Amino acid sequence: MAIPSAVKVIAVAVAAGALGLLAGQVVGGGGWFSRTELGQRMLQAEMKMQAPKPPADLAVAERGQPIPRLRLPDLQGRPVELPQAYAGRPLLINLWASWCGPCIKEMPELDRYARSQGEQGVQVIGIALDNRDDVAAFLQRVPVHYPILLDAAGPRDAGVQLGNPKGVLPYSVLVGADGRLLKQRIGPFEDGEIDGWAQ
Repeated sequence: MAIPSAVKVIAVAVAAGALGLLAGQVVGGGGWFSRTELGQRMLQAEMKMQAPKPPADLAVAERGQPIPRLRLPDLQGRPVELPQAYAGRPLLINLWASWCGPCIKEMPELDRYARSQGEQGVQVIGIALDNRDDVAAFLQRVPVHYPILLDAAGPRDAGVQLGNPKGVLPYSVLVGADGRLLKQRIGPFEDGEIDGWAQ
């Protein structure tokens, strides 16, 4: 029995509408779909297509592979090497800047999560793509209890090396205790969201 053409048209319209809704969630960001793992993967793929190619000699992290060695100064100017400085612990690395509203909004959530992890859990690390004076002044107003490292934004910054070629902030990655990139997150975490994401 043939399906009436009106039913076919309605089915196609419903399917197109659903795809449009999903695309809007992914492209527009901030929607429920962009908070799912599939939505994040789609958003990451789209950003990668839109971004300029990283320098050919720059090591860039890929899911399931070890992250490149990052050597960045802390607020006192002492160099810290990632992931070696926290070998054997999972890392949640968050890239942010003092002028980034969504970054600032999620910092209390990152701090809450960092405190809940103790000495053996996931180590939260912030990398500020910002200048030292602005970061230090900001942290006087909004202190956090996890390490903050510094980098200069640009085509070779830590965010690009960790798989964020477009430089969207905030940007977070989860690195396994073995140094492999497990997850990527474009955009801020909502309250209570990190616990499930970092499992």
